[in-house]
Amino acid sequence: PRYLDLCLKLWKKTTDYLYDPAERLYFRDSRYFTPREKNGKKVFWSRGNGWVLAGLARVLMAMPALHPERPAMERLFKDMAGRVAELQTPDGTWHSSLLDPASYPAKETSGTGFFCYAMAWGIRTGLLPDARFGPVVERAYAALTACVDPNGRLGWVQPIGQDPRLVRPWDTDAYGVGAYLLASSELVRINVRDAAHG
Repeated sequence: PRYLDLCLKLWKKTTDYLYDPAERLYFRDSRYFTPREKNGKKVFWSRGNGWVLAGLARVLMAMPALHPERPAMERLFKDMAGRVAELQTPDGTWHSSLLDPASYPAKETSGTGFFCYAMAWGIRTGLLPDARFGPVVERAYAALTACVDPNGRLGWVQPIGQDPRLVRPWDTDAYGVGAYLLASSELVRINVRDAAHG
């Protein structure tokens, strides 16, 4: 309980500082409060927000159902998931910059993997309605799977960084693969649940 209380205290402190309630997204850090993308929009990094949404899911897993802070954390998860779903691009992914995907036209699989995982978890646990988020998750997972090359390597993972950057087909890293595996594990759980209910 002490670790959870500290986690929630620090989460609130970070949210008060970096969360933009109008956009329902997190800045990477204070250096991004004023810069703008080429289209004039604020800079919101896909993978950074993917870590947040996936992190919210992981924290909620550890919270007792009657914890006094749970309703606020669930609200944040739902608000952010709703905004992220609106920003999915036609190719099923989220590009490096959430509000200026045209300036970074390549798909990006680490942010996409974290978003897919978090929303699939939200569907499975009943926090997110399947009717709205199911198609988002399906498009995202199909896009992720299409980015696995014949050798089994997941490509299009933005290299280590702190802001939106260009991505290439051969870029890969462990955090992108981990996000894809997390998404896969949640979809397996959903399929098992659905099969058990006929």
